[in-house]
Parts: sequence; C-alpha cells; structure tokens
Amino acid sequence: MNANKELWEKGDFTRIAQGMRKSGESLAHTLGITPGLKVLDLGCGDGTTALPQARLGADVLGVDIAANLVAAGNRRANAEGLKNCRFQEGDACDLQGLSDSSFDLVVSIFGAMFAPRPLDVAREMVRVCKPGGRIVMGNWIPNDPTLVAQILKISASYMPPPPAGFVSPMAWGVESHVMERFAGAGIPRECISCQKQTYTFEFPDAPSTVVDTFRKFYGPTMGAFDAAAKTGQSDDLQRELEDLFQVQNQSTHQDATCIPATYLRVAVHVGKGNGF
Repeated sequence: MNANKELWEKGDFTRIAQGMRKSGESLAHTLGITPGLKVLDLGCGDGTTALPQARLGADVLGVDIAANLVAAGNRRANAEGLKNCRFQEGDACDLQGLSDSSFDLVVSIFGAMFAPRPLDVAREMVRVCKPGGRIVMGNWIPNDPTLVAQILKISASYMPPPPAGFVSPMAWGVESHVMERFAGAGIPRECISCQKQTYTFEFPDAPSTVVDTFRKFYGPTMGAFDAAAKTGQSDDLQRELEDLFQVQNQSTHQDATCIPATYLRVAVHVGKGNGF
C-alpha cells in the first residue's frame, strides 16, 4: 500500500475542506483564469480550487492520490453540471498518462507538497506544463506560528520518528528548497517567485468541535491520536490542539471558528527554453 495514498484516504478530508471553500474560491480568482485555459489541479482533494477554476471557464483536470477524494470531486462537479471539470486518480511523483506540455496552468494548493519525492514532483509539474505556461503552488511553512504548521508540528510530536530518508513536506514552504527543486527541473531562479499569503479556515462550529472534526477526519491528526493512544497521551494531544484552535480563533461568534493560516505561494514561469 502506498503510504501517502493510505494517509489521505484515511478519514474523510472533505469534512476539513468544507472550511476551506471560501478561501479556495478567492485564490482561484487570483490565478488569471480565462475561458478554455487548460488547468491541472494536482493534489486537488475534492475540488476546493478546481471547481472555482472551472466556474471561471477553465478546462480543469483534478488529480489526487486518494480514490475517495477523486470520487467526491466528480460528484461535486456533476452536481453543478460542470462538464469542464473532471477528477482522476494519480501520483504527483509520476503523472502517468499525462502528456508532456499539455496544460497552460498547473496548480497545487496544499497538495503536491505532501508527495514523498519532491524532486520528481517538480520535474513532473514542469514536464506537463506548456512552454510559456505557469505553475502555482500553495505550501505550508515549517515552524510558522499559524494554524496548519502548528497542527502538523504538534501532531508530529506524538508520532514515532519518521523512517530513514523521510523528507518533510514542510520543506516545500522554504524558498531555498523551492528554488533548488525547480532548478533540478530546468527552471532558472529568475523564473520563480515566492510570497507569503494567508488562507482562512472557516467553520460554523466552536473551536473544540472543529478539533473533533480534525481528530475524526484529517489523516495526519488521526495518525497522531492513534500514536498518542498507545502511550496514554490522547488527552494531552486533545488539550494542545484545543488550546491552539481557541487562541487562534478570530471569530466574534462563540459557536464559529475563523482562523487565518500563513502559506508560501510559489509562482513558476515555464519558458520555451527550460523544462524537459
């Protein structure tokens, strides 16, 4: 079993994605979508950015390693009658079946960063992007004080040490690593830009309820609670996460949660003279 596939098929990430819809739509509106633009949304989940891009007129293919999320994305697209948006299973490290230079825009928002072989991910994104096309990534930043980086940091503290050779997905949130990885795919430094931006999670529930949602449905948090249970630390992990969500909640309503999280937005121009 592919460990990355197993992680994201665990639980039901669609329950987390429901709190990401508004920011996903806002982000899609910043991508310069024009009617007929061919877009690959990689690590797309159930379509938080893919569906808004399709609504703007793009021809969107969503690719995700998790079969349950692909099925959910297709259901959402079908329910909206979006004939220009479809989802299929695929591995960001090896995009089998996708031809070279076939997309005007490759987008991966908190998706491909979790694939285990980042150099292969960069090469594959460049390979399938047309000369003159663009790649846009959104990546969480290691040790950032905001929500997601802290969830992952807290969760990791309850987990066994990672296996030898493990490359943290958070390295995609470090500009120097981004430059190095795309350089290995033939992209010069001057064609890459990085900027910190904000993504907001919004749930119609109190922070403690949202923590329970993450505990039941978010793969990394589920794994952390499984590990914590074996050492009798489940209550400690629950308390740490509830404190985190409570402190960072900016909602003015007692039974709602609104938490901004900082991420690194990466923009890559794939020129006619670079790439494979």
